[in-house]
Amino acid sequence: MSLQTSSIAQNCKTLRLPAVGAQFASLFEEAAQRSHSHLHYLEALLQANVGDRERRMHEAHLPRIKTLEKFDFAQSPHIPAARIRSLAEGGYLERAEPVLLVGDPGTGKSPPATGLAIAACRQRRRVHFATTAAALVNQLVEAQREQTLSRVLARWSRVELIVIDELGYVSLAEVAAELLFQVVAERAEKTAVIVTTNLPFSEWPQVFTNPRLCKAMLDRLTDQAHIIETGSDSYRFRRTLRKKTKD
Repeated sequence: MSLQTSSIAQNCKTLRLPAVGAQFASLFEEAAQRSHSHLHYLEALLQANVGDRERRMHEAHLPRIKTLEKFDFAQSPHIPAARIRSLAEGGYLERAEPVLLVGDPGTGKSPPATGLAIAACRQRRRVHFATTAAALVNQLVEAQREQTLSRVLARWSRVELIVIDELGYVSLAEVAAELLFQVVAERAEKTAVIVTTNLPFSEWPQVFTNPRLCKAMLDRLTDQAHIIETGSDSYRFRRTLRKKTKD
């Protein structure tokens, strides 16, 4: 690799343009062979990067496309904007550290989780967003019933970030809790996970009724974790009150 090519690749990494970094050389050779203009070459590079991001976001099964740039941190004052933006840089993914967003319903847990998932997609990470913990558990139970659990777990083991939303809204049967623990345990210290929950850790036994399993789950998820408390003041409730006041 020439010094110039190496410098371009490093700059693409710094600017978080992984698809450009991976394809600029081959696209340049193609452009030279076909006598394409500089603008045509630039267009091909940008299309490659946009296409890669869109594919990864589609594969992530995101419930909504809401980036951190569009998130109004002023409506969720307990959420530290600087800390979330720092996480979006991706260091926690490199170190396989969990991120836990803990707070009452309506306090803004899911939007930052979605924003971090989108940021990971932009960095060419393989992401899977489980719309709810209950939905994820249902998938696992169904896979076990159909004797495809090992294949499903193997597929998820290749995912670099799993987002488990709304953990704690429903209690889990012991078999379901064990399956969810299996997913989390296999990822510990290997790949990252983001969890949003409405329950403080002291109330997790309501979800994981087996005391040993509950302790083991907390141990895996809180080890080296980024724990962000979103508070108890629902921005949705405040929004409703404002609308009623205006009416």
